[in-house]
Amino acid sequence: MTQVVLGQNEGIESALRRFKRQVSKAGILADVKRYRHFETPLEKKKRKGIAARRKRRFQ
Repeated sequence: MTQVVLGQNEGIESALRRFKRQVSKAGILADVKRYRHFETPLEKKKRKGIAARRKRRFQ
């Protein structure tokens, strides 16, 4: 679950920007899109390759 705690003098816009960044890094929207429709084997292979590269980069 992604959460953003507002600072004392922080505006809603900057908090929303941080929230969107956290959601995209966590891959929440990618999961939603993946289960939305049928995924061909080629699309699945491509997605897994991208995930593997992303995982290697952050280790």
